[in-house]
Amino acid sequence: MLSSNPLPPKENALFKRILRCYEHKQFKNGLKFAKQILSNPKFSEHGETLAMKGLTLNCLGRKEEAYDHVRRGLRNDLQSHVCWHVYGLLQRSDKKYDEAIKAYRNALKWDKDNIQILRDLSLLQIQMRDLDGYKDTRYQLFMLRPTQRASWIGFAISYHLLKDYETALKILDTFRDSPMICYDYEHSELLLYQNLVIQESGDSEQALKHLDEYSDQICDKVTVKETYGKLRLELGQYAEAASVYKDLLKINPENTTYYSKLAEAERHCTQEETLEMLQRYEELSPRALAPRRLQLNYASGEQFKKLVDQYLRRGLHKGIPPLFVNLRSLYTDKEKVEIIQSLVLEYKDALKSHGHFNDLEKDNPREPASALLWTYYYLAQHYDYLCMTEKAFEEINAALAHTPTLIELFVTKGRIYKHAGNVQDAYKWLDEAQGLDTADRYINSKCAKYMLRANLIKEAEETCGKFTREGVPAMENLNEMQCMWIQTEAAHAYQRLGKYGDALKKCHEVDRHFSEIIEDQFDFHTYCMRKMTLRSYVGLLRLEDILRSHPFYFKAAKCAMEVYLRLHDNPLPDPTQIQEIDTENLAPSELKKLRNKQRKQRRKAELERQQAAQAQEKREQHNKSRQQADPDFEQPTLDELIPEKLERAEDPLEQAIKFLQPLQNLAADRIETHLMAFEIYIRKGKTLLMLQSIKRAHRLDANNPDLHSCLIRFLRHTAAQHLEGSVAEVVKRQTSEIFPTTDAVKFNSEFLKKNINSLPHLLQAGRMLYLLDPTAQSKALSLVTNIDGGLEGVILNNCTRVLDSLRNNDFGNCEAAIEDYIEKCHKRFPYATAFRPPENKINVNHQDKENSIKN
Repeated sequence: MLSSNPLPPKENALFKRILRCYEHKQFKNGLKFAKQILSNPKFSEHGETLAMKGLTLNCLGRKEEAYDHVRRGLRNDLQSHVCWHVYGLLQRSDKKYDEAIKAYRNALKWDKDNIQILRDLSLLQIQMRDLDGYKDTRYQLFMLRPTQRASWIGFAISYHLLKDYETALKILDTFRDSPMICYDYEHSELLLYQNLVIQESGDSEQALKHLDEYSDQICDKVTVKETYGKLRLELGQYAEAASVYKDLLKINPENTTYYSKLAEAERHCTQEETLEMLQRYEELSPRALAPRRLQLNYASGEQFKKLVDQYLRRGLHKGIPPLFVNLRSLYTDKEKVEIIQSLVLEYKDALKSHGHFNDLEKDNPREPASALLWTYYYLAQHYDYLCMTEKAFEEINAALAHTPTLIELFVTKGRIYKHAGNVQDAYKWLDEAQGLDTADRYINSKCAKYMLRANLIKEAEETCGKFTREGVPAMENLNEMQCMWIQTEAAHAYQRLGKYGDALKKCHEVDRHFSEIIEDQFDFHTYCMRKMTLRSYVGLLRLEDILRSHPFYFKAAKCAMEVYLRLHDNPLPDPTQIQEIDTENLAPSELKKLRNKQRKQRRKAELERQQAAQAQEKREQHNKSRQQADPDFEQPTLDELIPEKLERAEDPLEQAIKFLQPLQNLAADRIETHLMAFEIYIRKGKTLLMLQSIKRAHRLDANNPDLHSCLIRFLRHTAAQHLEGSVAEVVKRQTSEIFPTTDAVKFNSEFLKKNINSLPHLLQAGRMLYLLDPTAQSKALSLVTNIDGGLEGVILNNCTRVLDSLRNNDFGNCEAAIEDYIEKCHKRFPYATAFRPPENKINVNHQDKENSIKN
């Protein structure tokens, strides 16, 4: 690199050694050489040396010193591309990508053809999806290094991502005909990528010609055939497509997609045609399961009974545990459910009496003893899925009596308890299952999940600790491994326990995981072009663009928003004022209870401090051991997530919006996103943003019960605000399709008439009825507490929501109605802990308190 402020030969040699030390991650040696240059009074303010010293300090985690040195270096040499480049690298390490791009552009002003700076700039541009800027930078790199493969590929990809397919294909054609090409697997990938670009341009005929011309040079023959099949279907060449998919089925008869594509290619008009085709393939591939299973989707009546009979017998004879899971998708058809149930009950009776599947087979060899066990097992899952809890317990208990050591039976019994609403007994059965095989990580994880559902966070951590790294707290190691399922479950557990800071910590940890995954793209921008895995690379970029639409992020974000809304509505008291209680006017018994409670709180706080200190000590020991292995390693400082600070955020609604924004962009097809947005914006008083949220939700499901409560509150808000001017005009014009009337009482009454037989709709209509007219409490209560009739939606979750709403005073003070409602629900859901009468809850509550104290 030519310097704007050159050093003499001796110092210049030292500076080059600093660069080499940085490249080889010998940071402390680099600092020594920088010190030798800067200790000379003539060069104590040499800009580029100061910049390199700052960059080295940043790699050692000394961020403040790093910025100080780099800024000093930049001030002393504003015309140095090295100083600007280093400043950009520093900004990039802090994820300030916009600032880093500005720094790189400044560096290019003083050295416009610097390959390294252009490469770094292109990485940031593709990372930030600045596709136009990326195209320009890749063009510069292409002009500077036209003999490098990466220059051609990066240039072509830049046009592909901008959907300029014609130019991208011209570049790829020119590159393909150049002498740089070697006919190997990488060339094969290049051809498949070129074909992908042609397909995305919409020219299926040209893509087919390209495949015909170059198929001999492509190594991945299965992908070639799949592409042939897809293109011929798109072009309407059905006979040729059918031939391709027949060949593919010879290679892999278990691929269910091939069967559906073959049915499309053979232009089946009825289910009978598809069924005949599947029966042919069952004969051709008698060991394949896919054609047997797919037949059940298309058969009906007696034919279905015959086919499912064969399928069930085969599964029960062999003892296939996931047999029910495999058939569960058929349970949307009531007729098929009845046929399956009658067959399995017939098997059970016959196996119990004489060891065969039916009475006509008495002269045949007996079925294995395990056949009856798996029949019980299937029936237990069958009845559980149909919410017939008593029968499910009968069957699983019979299975346990038959074989009391089979782990799957314990897991299923725990699942039945979970679906019945008893998470305490559910986790106990999973704990027993885990005890039968402590080396099974799946059962261990399942047990931990059930423990978290029962709010037993400490026990769940201890259970997971059997498979985490020794010497590090289990939850910390799980966080390092980005184990998001346990973090989302832990967040909900903390939320239920009222530990809002800890819940937010878990949600923020999940958010950080997604940020880290996005950061990990940097490793692939150059790797994929070098290895020519171009189709996978484009797929990765498109996946990263929608990454936060993943269910894990949605769960964590929804939990975080709910907690922040709770903290906004009911802010936590100042911890310094908690102890300031008027003890003088308390009765002696109340005073004693208060002192005991305070003592327990102090003990708990002390225990938590000790555990935190132990965890910190273990972390320091771990970092010390790493530093001994690598002398240049120093743990960089990260923003620590402290629960106490998180739950006392200055503006909880702004924090909630940070979680909401990715969902509005990437999970806009889920109505919960817009309902949560409304809850935030109504608290902020943002009328137009509230309107935007309800319009988007209304477009997805106009009759959603939760949306109805938002609409009523929006009408009340606009009526109270007395809107004027352009805002009033926009609201009037945009709500004309949503509100047939602006009278909230009338609107609620019409909604109630329309959905009089649905419990979730009655709940929201009743809440709004009481909100609009508190004198109508008895009518509102009668809507939600009379569950004995033929209402739809009277399931455990909906009934629990009604109970929560009653306890939250959404219907005013109604203790008698709550007791009566609990009694009715207890009869319908006898195993659900939420509806246990008070006298049956004493022991359970006592246990919950003990567990809460432990946690």
